[in-house]
Amino acid sequence: MRARVTLVSLILLASLCLSQAALGQELSPIRLPPPDTAGGMPLMKALSARQTSRAFLPDSLPVQVLSDLLWAAFGVNRPESGKRTAPSAVNWQDTDIYVAMEKGVFLYEASRHELDPVRSGDLRALTGTQPFVRDAPVTLVLVSDLSRIAAESQEQKDFYSAIDAGFISQNVYLYCASQGLATGVRALIDRPALREALGLRDDQKIIVAQSVGRPGG
Repeated sequence: MRARVTLVSLILLASLCLSQAALGQELSPIRLPPPDTAGGMPLMKALSARQTSRAFLPDSLPVQVLSDLLWAAFGVNRPESGKRTAPSAVNWQDTDIYVAMEKGVFLYEASRHELDPVRSGDLRALTGTQPFVRDAPVTLVLVSDLSRIAAESQEQKDFYSAIDAGFISQNVYLYCASQGLATGVRALIDRPALREALGLRDDQKIIVAQSVGRPGG
């Protein structure tokens, strides 16, 4: 079964590469508006509403919602120090957020609160093995840059990268609960295919993916 999934993913990846070359599309950076940090529901209500969803409407998210979502996930909340909304061990800030949308994949640059282009083309289907991943308008792929983790063993690096991504994922859950959005995190990813599509290095590790959108039926 896994071999079949991998084969399907590779075929899809090859098709995407061809279509991208044919279209010759160029992505531009997206400058996000300042996050709205005054909205949302009380924390205890957001915790009560937090849940995992597997059904999404395909409607695009407004750029303000995207801005607020990414800032809540792992934005800079203390500009004087560059520290962020989610903790990381020794403040290594090893987690990068890749944002997959219909028009392409972007990398969230928290220091500038902007999205930098990574690759044009719709790669959402590569971010998970379930059918719903194609419908969600936004999928966040949490990637740990292990070169930033100054731990002695690979076991320690794996531990820190996982827990750091977990903090970010929970921030996304609480933001979505507060705003009435649907979200769901998953580890079922064809990592080799997605790694190739994103052009990741050997020391960059895909941890999880998390879809966000309006609740579907």
